[in-house]
Amino acid sequence: MLLDTASLYFRAYFGVPDSVKAPDGTPVNAVRGLLEFITRLVHDHRPTHLVACMDADWRPQWRVDLIPSYKAHRVAEETSAGSPDEEEIPDTLSPQVPIIEAVLDAVGIARVGVEGYEADDVIGTFTGRAEGPVDIVTGDRDLFQLVDDKLERRVLYPLKGVGTLQVTDEDLLREKYGVDGAGYADMALLRGDPSDGLPGVPGIGEKTAAKLLASYGDLAGIMAAVDDRKSKLTPTQRRRLDEARPYLAVAPTVVLVAGDVPLPEVDTALPHEPHDAAALEELAARWGLGGSLQRLLTTLSE
Repeated sequence: MLLDTASLYFRAYFGVPDSVKAPDGTPVNAVRGLLEFITRLVHDHRPTHLVACMDADWRPQWRVDLIPSYKAHRVAEETSAGSPDEEEIPDTLSPQVPIIEAVLDAVGIARVGVEGYEADDVIGTFTGRAEGPVDIVTGDRDLFQLVDDKLERRVLYPLKGVGTLQVTDEDLLREKYGVDGAGYADMALLRGDPSDGLPGVPGIGEKTAAKLLASYGDLAGIMAAVDDRKSKLTPTQRRRLDEARPYLAVAPTVVLVAGDVPLPEVDTALPHEPHDAAALEELAARWGLGGSLQRLLTTLSE
């Protein structure tokens, strides 16, 4: 089981009241909410291995170099060359992230972030290397591109907390979007995604993109149809796709999750007892983690 950790703690932050605080008054709603999420996921799905995948760089420069608008609207502060830009996040969430990291480390849940890559890329690389079934837990539809029924790779997409999950397999993707996992990335880059600053091809939305992919197979097939005057593209579609060639030449590199992240050596086995009980006891007392942490530890020990 691979966790898109930021996606989950953002959901926890907005789903758990900010009145949940540590003894010193620091909000810990994201921390406790995430612990409750992980407890529920482990209890319901019993993974043998668990990795909390992190954004070491939420807006990698190599993606920005290709599409400068990539996540540009989320930048709170630009930093010097070579340093990641600061992401705009709620004031009371950012102080909770180091607490989350410390608690995960003390519990013994593998936590992996790699410089220059997003959590999506870490998830993509772990998924590609997996020898058995993989469940990806994320509220980010971009990762639907990793769904593969033959390899038993699916996305558990939270609809309400993590108690109600959309189990996303290829049947669901075909039903909702008209594409399979491999086709989802092509559809996404054609339609664009304002939340990620991807412009897409003007005039081509989700349904049109799905129809084009059904007719021509993939992005390469669609662009071959643009060059084939005998193809059944409408004049407007042909013109718009032709004009979008500079974008379409680089968009796949930006949209596709990386599969070659240099992952560190890490023990991904689900822990059954704390890695550092003393540190965990200190963290629990300082941040008032109470029942949320205890429920996780009890579930892990079962």
